[in-house]
Amino acid sequence: MDKKNLDKKLEAWVKELPQEDRKILLAHLSGLKSIYPFNEYEYRLMYLLDKKVITFKEYEALRDAYVNANPYLNLYNISPRVFGEIWAQQHLIDVDSGFKKPSKQIDKKYSGDYDLYLENGSKIIKIEVKASRAINTKIRGGLETKALSFESDEPYWMNFQQLKLDIVDVFVFVGVWIDKIYYWVLSDKEVKKHPMRSHQHRGGIEFQIGITDKNFDEFKTFLVKPENLVEIIKRKIK
Repeated sequence: MDKKNLDKKLEAWVKELPQEDRKILLAHLSGLKSIYPFNEYEYRLMYLLDKKVITFKEYEALRDAYVNANPYLNLYNISPRVFGEIWAQQHLIDVDSGFKKPSKQIDKKYSGDYDLYLENGSKIIKIEVKASRAINTKIRGGLETKALSFESDEPYWMNFQQLKLDIVDVFVFVGVWIDKIYYWVLSDKEVKKHPMRSHQHRGGIEFQIGITDKNFDEFKTFLVKPENLVEIIKRKIK
């Protein structure tokens, strides 16, 4: 159940209200002020409960259906820095314990220039992690309101930016939808020669690659299942 289906379900329940009650609800919604966690959805559901159009059991069933269908929606609430650095890096460590945080103890030259590493015999593989969330590019509002499911027909754009070349061995792109997480693995050389790579700033040393609804298929060759990440990364380096 995505936001569209949720809206349709609530609209169907609202139509069951007596005409006068429906007018009152719509009037209240037109001037409603929202602040987290109180919003128009909470207001509509409480109104429907109060008017006995729905039962608490029906509310629970709706809530469970929506939560279960959108397991990653909460990731749209966190700040870009927390999402891109703290969450994404820890997420890969949770996916496979082979990913480790670097330090000067394992790399004397380490200066924060890469995010994770993998042991590879007597050497290490340096990894940069980039994460982005799929958002509807046609509407305005906070990220949560623009969040998309993977099957959505709406246009989206995920920008993997601040790519610095000749520093790491491999880039791992983590793409998040409200119901799916995808992983792309590109070696430093593959990023260098990729036609979608562009300068992030004119004349700068940082680059970016954007994955959208229009070019998603062009990146399928780099898609990797989470359980295969370590194996594929080592294979690319070899």
